[in-house]
Amino acid sequence: MQIGLVGLGKMGANMALKLCRANIHVVGFDANGKSVDALQNEPGFDGAYSLDALLNAFHTPRVLWLMLPAGEPTAHVVDELLFKLTPGDLLVNGANSFYKTSVEHAGKFRAAGVQFIDAGVSGGIHGLKDGYCIMAGGEAAAIKRIERVLDALSPHPGQWLHCGPAGAGHFVKMVHNGIEYGMMAAYAEGFSLLTAKREFDLDIGAIAENWRHGSVVQSRLLDLTAEFLKGDPALSGVAPSVPDSGEGRWTAIEAIELGIPAPVISLSLMTRFASQGHGDYAAKLQAMMRKGFGGHTVVSTVAEDGGVALDREHAAAGKK
Repeated sequence: MQIGLVGLGKMGANMALKLCRANIHVVGFDANGKSVDALQNEPGFDGAYSLDALLNAFHTPRVLWLMLPAGEPTAHVVDELLFKLTPGDLLVNGANSFYKTSVEHAGKFRAAGVQFIDAGVSGGIHGLKDGYCIMAGGEAAAIKRIERVLDALSPHPGQWLHCGPAGAGHFVKMVHNGIEYGMMAAYAEGFSLLTAKREFDLDIGAIAENWRHGSVVQSRLLDLTAEFLKGDPALSGVAPSVPDSGEGRWTAIEAIELGIPAPVISLSLMTRFASQGHGDYAAKLQAMMRKGFGGHTVVSTVAEDGGVALDREHAAAGKK
């Protein structure tokens, strides 16, 4: 079997290796030619240095898998392929695309005679060793065409899921990532609480390791947490800013549209916004309101010595 893989980043490159080692011939392309070069010595891999070169590397009907960053990079290539693929070809979008967009893409490709699968992929950089969790959406006939690919990428043959029609794979992956937001926030709050209890001098790295074995809160996320807490429990040099990549927003919005309560996921998203500084103005305004109605202390931004200082006038007033 032969497959074209577009996108050879951290996940895409490892997926290419996993497929090659399952005796599936991979033709791979990435806009960064160095990513292609890095795989050229892998048996079963042929590199392409343009999308057209990849498409011309094997005969129709072709199977292509996109493993690109979500958003504009994926949208650009999908739009290009809509005019370059031919009837009988099959396209798998493995990016974290919005499920409604995937439904639209499936309709457009169907009209062009091209099969389309939306595949949510989880596993990150550990997928090469442990396998990937794949959540696929699309027609059963299209899924059947790539069963060998899905088996090769999964932890074990058959451990992937055909979730339903077009869009279902990316919808399930969206909710998966929303749950991930909530789990991460819960772990972060718990370990923050442990760290704050200074009189016990708790070894939070040891606690994380302890919880990994037999605990009801054990998980892949806890495994990763335990690993980096061993080396640097203070998280030195890490800024307290947590980006969000979109899936949490989509999940929260979907919950609102469906009228389904999802407070944990929604609040974890809001906490990320606050960490990015988007809550700074609101916090300042609240501080000034307290100052206005009660003469309470306001924390100034920077003292003369470069540290945090109190508004001296109102600090004194607060003592009266």
